[in-house]
Amino acid sequence: MKTFTFLALALILSLATTPIFTSAGVTCSDVYTDLMPCLGYVQGGDLTTSCCDGVRSLMSAASTKSDRQTACRCIKSVASSAGGSYTSRAMGIPAQCKIPMPYKMNPNTDCSKIN
Repeated sequence: MKTFTFLALALILSLATTPIFTSAGVTCSDVYTDLMPCLGYVQGGDLTTSCCDGVRSLMSAASTKSDRQTACRCIKSVASSAGGSYTSRAMGIPAQCKIPMPYKMNPNTDCSKIN
């Protein structure tokens, strides 16, 4: 169940790879913590305000290219083993939350190309 939880959270963040976190350095733990409120939605539940707030927080707090790339790698490490239905729901979160995204991310995204 713990692996599934991290997997679902990673899929959620895979939608939000624009600015993510502070200049102090991003950790996978930070990524998963901010996206925990989205787990229920990815698993088939309703989208909550706290999920959208978590995604917005991740995006607005990013200050460096390195932080965004690190977050991307954290997400990909979990998302690579996710099923298609979870990926699909997770990738829809930015649109559902009305969060503009300058580019799409999916399990095949090359994190080294994220600016």
